[in-house]
Amino acid sequence: MNKQEDINYKRIAEAIEYIQQNFAQQPTLEEIAEKVHLSPFHFQRLFTDWAGVSPKKFLQYISVQHAKNILNSSLSTLSETAHETGLSGTGRLHDLFVKIEGMTPGEFKNKGKNLIINYSYAASVFGTVLIASTPKGICYMGFSDDKAAEFEALKKRFPNALFVQQTDAIQQNALQIYTQDWSKINTIKLHLKGTDFQLKVWEALLKIPTGNLTTYGTVANAIQKPKASRAVGTAIGSNPIAFLIPCHRVIQSTGVFGGYMWGPTRKTAIIGWEASKVNAPN
Repeated sequence: MNKQEDINYKRIAEAIEYIQQNFAQQPTLEEIAEKVHLSPFHFQRLFTDWAGVSPKKFLQYISVQHAKNILNSSLSTLSETAHETGLSGTGRLHDLFVKIEGMTPGEFKNKGKNLIINYSYAASVFGTVLIASTPKGICYMGFSDDKAAEFEALKKRFPNALFVQQTDAIQQNALQIYTQDWSKINTIKLHLKGTDFQLKVWEALLKIPTGNLTTYGTVANAIQKPKASRAVGTAIGSNPIAFLIPCHRVIQSTGVFGGYMWGPTRKTAIIGWEASKVNAPN
């Protein structure tokens, strides 16, 4: 992945935001292309290369009606999860690749004291990523439109840790998720600071198949806390691992996508991108 991908994503994000804001006017390809300062030909090619589908088709995948249709399907229950990611054909789910380990009570209480955390920045199809790791696994991954601000967000989670700007094998393995080739990924280990309740919620999110969506209430039922939708929402909102723990797949029961720690436009982009990969013709 390279800097050009970051530039391309910013153009795609600008286009998605424009399409959403002007959906009622049904903007033409020429109007959208002009908004991102590209010719219609180059914009169409850029968008199709990025999403795998045309802007018009992508718009269908990010519509409220499409979201409602997914929520009404059996896959949204989390209890009948199909063993298919939609990306690799391996017939395996995120939760078979990703292993979550909670930090010890001492690590949790001491806010990272005695922890050495490596961190680095990398390009992804959804913009620059800040990824951080301990010797036990990934402890943070967030999209960083502002690198300094994102690093401060990381430090707030572990104010007593020692940070070293360094790329390691743990980070490189986790970043393979953006290649869509799960065959090259070793088991991804996450070393997370969270309460038992938060860890249960984050583990439940791993069971949402790629291209599917679910609701806060459904997640609450999945962890056998049916009356805890609000608490589930708070736990989802504090998820420290972007994309890999797919909090972006949890939306409102009305089909509205709702908020996202790394911005609603990015959430929309990820949901549409995943849907296009799952529904793309073989």
